[in-house]
Amino acid sequence: MHVPDGFINAPVSAVAGVAAAGAVAVGLRGARKELDERTAPLAGLVAAFIFAVQMLNFPVAAGTSGHLLGGALAAILVGPYTGVLCIAVVLLMQGILFADGGLTALGVNITVMGVVTVVVSYALFRGLTGVLPRTRRSTTAAAFLAALVSVPAAAAAFTLVYAIGGTTDVPLGKVLTAMVGVHVLIGVGEAFITALTVGAVLAVRPDLVHGARGLAAPLKLRVDGELVDAPAAEPAPSAARTRSTRPLRAAGLALAVVLAGFLSFYASAAPDGLEKVATDQGIDKNAKEHGAADSPLADYGVEGVENTRISGGLAGVIGVGATVVVGSGVFWAVRRRTRREADHTPQGTR
Repeated sequence: MHVPDGFINAPVSAVAGVAAAGAVAVGLRGARKELDERTAPLAGLVAAFIFAVQMLNFPVAAGTSGHLLGGALAAILVGPYTGVLCIAVVLLMQGILFADGGLTALGVNITVMGVVTVVVSYALFRGLTGVLPRTRRSTTAAAFLAALVSVPAAAAAFTLVYAIGGTTDVPLGKVLTAMVGVHVLIGVGEAFITALTVGAVLAVRPDLVHGARGLAAPLKLRVDGELVDAPAAEPAPSAARTRSTRPLRAAGLALAVVLAGFLSFYASAAPDGLEKVATDQGIDKNAKEHGAADSPLADYGVEGVENTRISGGLAGVIGVGATVVVGSGVFWAVRRRTRREADHTPQGTR
């Protein structure tokens, strides 16, 4: 759903840019409460993983494909404020390095693909987990539903932005119907990817899933042939914090490299939902050439490498590396500032 340059006029793009900058500023402030020494490097990994999975377009209808937006996944894994920052980093890397998503439309993309998906999905996720049993299965189910709803919500948000600042005169009712319709299907794919990822992390390190904090499956004891909940024991307060996150980080980074460097070659080449609707409805009549079209990594290939598979794979690996470095740098800086401010806070005011 990357909006290219020329779809939205300059004034509305500027307003969206201001809104996106404000959202990022709020995210930077809110992330101070979400990040610690363990989760700061994981947030950079989440951004890199989302970048990698976004390269895997999957077919959803005749001649149409979709890809992960990632707002729900990021919000559930590392928190909503940090989640907005993760998506912003991914979109920035895609726009600057790979000419994917317009540079003048960066604010629109962050607002639609980052802010809307995170807010809608996390609000729904928290609502569901508040009424469902606090188990891994119900948490994964809540993640599935939250991700499913977030995608058509983003499609509706784009239609609203287009209604205000679109550069072509097209029937908005048809645009809304087409956008929401195809993105409901894409949302199903988003939901499966999100649920599988959240479920996998819950299975190995539930203490690192922001949306599952406090989740603990009760220990079962067999009494007279029946399974009953064992009395809750007080957990060791430092046990989770002293457990290393390096194995999970290494596995996650390796998976991101495999996805972007190898499996991306087999992704669907069909246009994604927005591209298909734009072509069918005439939204793309005033589309402009991307400002980074001359980038040596434009269109997810390495300039000068003739083999398509090698070129795409190298571009994917470079993208994962750049995203994890930039993302980790941002989140470490946030965490470092938080720690520095805490060190300078008088003891009596903490």
